[in-house]
Amino acid sequence: MHVTIVLGSSSDARVMKGAADALDTCGVEWEARILSAHRMPDELKAYVEGQVQGGTGVFIAGAGLAAHLPGVIASHTVKPVIGVPIRAAFDGLDALLSIVQMPKGVPVATVGVNNSYNAGLLAAQILAAGQLAGQLDRQAQAAREDAGELEEKLQRLRRERAAALLKEPQNREVFE
Repeated sequence: MHVTIVLGSSSDARVMKGAADALDTCGVEWEARILSAHRMPDELKAYVEGQVQGGTGVFIAGAGLAAHLPGVIASHTVKPVIGVPIRAAFDGLDALLSIVQMPKGVPVATVGVNNSYNAGLLAAQILAAGQLAGQLDRQAQAAREDAGELEEKLQRLRRERAAALLKEPQNREVFE
């Protein structure tokens, strides 16, 4: 799995580089693309759907002003989306509130204004938790298989014991 970083504008690149730096530090593969939620909605939707099919585990989206990009991405996937509010106006408060105040059913995790490095770290943590879940699923499956094998052995022993009891002489047969 990898992380997909989406920027709303090329002017966001300086801020969003922190996410890539954090992912590099953690050894997580990433891909970045510039797509506007307002100017390129169809391309954005197709890209998100393609990335999900291509193995993206987490999306990081940075946007300023109206900052709709993280929410629009979240509306097209059930993969985790982390929003990075970018300081463009009002000290980034407009973007922060836009990303934080998502409607019920469209969750977007949010980091501090211009703090894409934390978004990268959070994405790495999410991927790590997912890998742990996979390991736990494999361990649970192995335990179920072991339990099934044990049950088969117990059934075989019960059948063998029952057959042995049937072959033992009964009290009357001993004296005849």
